[in-house]
Amino acid sequence: MLEPSQRRWNNHWVHFLAFGLGSGAAPKAPGTFGTIAAVPLYLLLAQLSLPLYLVVVLVSFVLGIYLCGQTSKDMQVHDHGGIVWDEFVGFWITMIALPLHWAWLLAGFVLFRLFDIIKPFPIGWLDKRVHGGLGIMIDDVLAGVFALLVLQAVRYFFF
Repeated sequence: MLEPSQRRWNNHWVHFLAFGLGSGAAPKAPGTFGTIAAVPLYLLLAQLSLPLYLVVVLVSFVLGIYLCGQTSKDMQVHDHGGIVWDEFVGFWITMIALPLHWAWLLAGFVLFRLFDIIKPFPIGWLDKRVHGGLGIMIDDVLAGVFALLVLQAVRYFFF
């Protein structure tokens, strides 16, 4: 077992995934870089049928609870800034059932990041009260749901 000072994002597959394939190691704005790294994977996932896309997102959420919780525990830091698997899942939730077009992609990216940063109620409230892997995941999942609801409303009323 590695000492806490030796634990890094690239020394174990769990850490590598939790750090968003390394994108969370960005020195500034790791959440934004994690969301950027989620985009190419989204472009692949968007080719799936909606039911299969939803299954992948659900499995990614459940897996994320483990990945983020274990990495946080191993690093002995709750919700280390470099843990960005939650941004991956939150962004993929944002993009559920939206047309595959750059404008929707950009709007989804901006709205997701906005809700993730601002953390309106109940996102911020839960972020402070839920711990472990679920606590790391839940704020980004809700930010994704908020962004999804806004985008789906825009799509419904204007397109």
